[in-house]
Amino acid sequence: MLPDDYSALIQARHSIRDFRPDAVPGEVLDGILDDARHAPSWSNTRPYCVAVATGERLDRLREGYVAAFDASLPLQHRKRSAMVKAVLTGTLPDGDFKTWGRYPDDLRPRSVKVGVGLYQHLGIERGDREARDAQSRRNCEFFGAPVVLWMFVHDQLLPFSAHDAGLMLQTLMLAAQARGVDSCALGVLTTWRGPVEAEFTIPPHYKLITGLALGYASDDPVNDFRAEHPPLQLLDPR
Repeated sequence: MLPDDYSALIQARHSIRDFRPDAVPGEVLDGILDDARHAPSWSNTRPYCVAVATGERLDRLREGYVAAFDASLPLQHRKRSAMVKAVLTGTLPDGDFKTWGRYPDDLRPRSVKVGVGLYQHLGIERGDREARDAQSRRNCEFFGAPVVLWMFVHDQLLPFSAHDAGLMLQTLMLAAQARGVDSCALGVLTTWRGPVEAEFTIPPHYKLITGLALGYASDDPVNDFRAEHPPLQLLDPR
């Protein structure tokens, strides 16, 4: 592969937020997963594992995540007594890592910029809470993707297991792109572990760190949105 071809592949991949229902053929998915095993790893430990869901199992997971999302809306809206009610009803997020909270001040502007850009692209007004909730819920619907993956990392090798999972995930997404399969990382799935734990046997010491949707992009205008990709931040020498 020529360097320009590789650059084109990297730049062609972007987050898809609406998928067609078309299934990814088994041999294509197998090829993507096989390529992902060639990602580099800390001491070759490969301290991660992956749950892959399709079909009826994925339908159950989608239902479970949407229910968890809807139950969490009072918390997300910071309604009075929402925390107490969530504790009493057992609807607090049960993820292994905290996903809600303010971004660090030096990173927050980037998050705000991409969020504002997406909602402007979709024509969603800042004060339209119902529309914003509906768009956020689409994450837990996996944007209609026919294949969803959940990534788990070994908690006794952090941060290196998270590092390795990131390398594997990027390798997997590029392997998918090379086969014409689109993708979208679903970090929000880390908020809830219960639904996926009900469907898969997860080894001890493995924590849920992110999700990933795979499939074929629809013609929905949401897929025309592109996030900004600024140059790498290079440090000045002393």
